[in-house]
Amino acid sequence: MSEIQAHATGLTSQYIAQVTGDLERNVKEQERISAEIEALQEQLGALQHDHSVLVSMQEALGGANAVAEADTTAAPTVPRQATAEPRQSTPKKAAAASAKTTASKKSAAKTPSAKASSAKVPKTDTKPTLVNLIRGHLEQQSEPRSATEISAALTQAHPDRGVKTTVVRTTLEGLVAKSQAQRTKQGSSVFYTATATSETAAAEPQQETVAG
Repeated sequence: MSEIQAHATGLTSQYIAQVTGDLERNVKEQERISAEIEALQEQLGALQHDHSVLVSMQEALGGANAVAEADTTAAPTVPRQATAEPRQSTPKKAAAASAKTTASKKSAAKTPSAKASSAKVPKTDTKPTLVNLIRGHLEQQSEPRSATEISAALTQAHPDRGVKTTVVRTTLEGLVAKSQAQRTKQGSSVFYTATATSETAAAEPQQETVAG
C-alpha cells in the first residue's frame, strides 16, 4: 500500500505542477488580450470623436446632403457596409470607362505621328556598316593587314564609330567564311586580304538599292 500511495502522490504533484503552469499562461494571455482590447477601445473612441468633429464641420459648411450620407454610414456595421458597396461601384465603373476612352484617344492620336515617323525613316542618311567599311578598306590595300591595323585605320577614319579590335577580327572571320576575304598566317600573327569575289559582292547591294 505504501508504494501505491507514493505513486499516487507523485502523479498528484505532476498534475498540480501542470495545472499551475496552465493557470499562469492563462493569466498572461488574459492580460495580453485585455491590453489589446484597451488599445482598440482607445482607437475606436478617437475615431468616434473625429467623426463627430467632421460632422460638425459639414453642418457648419451647410452640406445637408453630405451630413445625411454621413449619418447613414456612421455605425460601422456589416449590413450597412454591404449596402454602401453598390453605390460605390457605379463611380468606379464610370471612372474605368473614362480611363479606357482617354487611353483609346491617346493611342489614336499617337498613330498618325507613328506613321509619319515611319515614313520619314527612308529619308534619313544611313551610315555604312562595319562589314562594308572593313571590306572597302581591304580592297584599298595592296598588302595584307592584321585586325589591329584595320581597327586602328578605321578608328582614325571614323572616330565616332568606336571600332573595337575584337569586333573587327570577328567580322574578318565572317568575310573569310563567305570567301570575301583571305586569311594568311605569318608566325603567330594573322593577316587578311580582299578577294576578287568581294568586289562583286560589294556591288550587289548597290544594284539592289538602285533597282528598289
